[in-house]
Amino acid sequence: MAGSAAVLEDSSTLSKLDRMLLPVERFCALLSGLAIFSLMFLAAYSVTGRKFFSSPLAGYVDYIEAAMPIIAIMGVSYVQRDGTHIRMDMLVGALRGRILWFFELVSVLLMLVLIVALTWGAWEHFDRSFDCARPLCSRDSSIDIGIPIWPSKLVVPVAFAVLTLRLVLQAWGYGRALVLGLENPVAVPLTLSIEEQARAEAEALEGAD
Repeated sequence: MAGSAAVLEDSSTLSKLDRMLLPVERFCALLSGLAIFSLMFLAAYSVTGRKFFSSPLAGYVDYIEAAMPIIAIMGVSYVQRDGTHIRMDMLVGALRGRILWFFELVSVLLMLVLIVALTWGAWEHFDRSFDCARPLCSRDSSIDIGIPIWPSKLVVPVAFAVLTLRLVLQAWGYGRALVLGLENPVAVPLTLSIEEQARAEAEALEGAD
């Protein structure tokens, strides 16, 4: 499981690129949150319509299917950056120094290879659905109310492309830490101890005051 983590920053090129990518990741995560909120609103609207007016929202299932890629995938790069994505770190959490950076680098490189392949496949899947010679540029649509499916399919390669950039930066960060023997490298998530986590939360609360 993933614990609380911190991402350090400095004036290096790697850290600058990390900070440049972060607003894009935050925007993607915001879209994911808005999609979740929208589905909550649509669910309440549909239930209210069914209960009091015997008229539920038409195409509710279609809307859910269209929003699901945004909910499931758009925020993945953001949580990867912070190290809060689901991961099994019982072994890695006990490692220190160059051994830790080596295992982190290998895992990030493996993820990078997988995500690049998935990005390519997802783009091909989107391309088969998109055709501007057809109405709404769509070769296929949802079953109930005919929503074009290609926007939902486009979400996947876009989100994976952002994640690819994040993994490249993290591979750079872990590789740099491995070669230079850094204790606290930048642009990669560093696991916080319980004491450090409590200190960070206290500082955040003091800053909010």
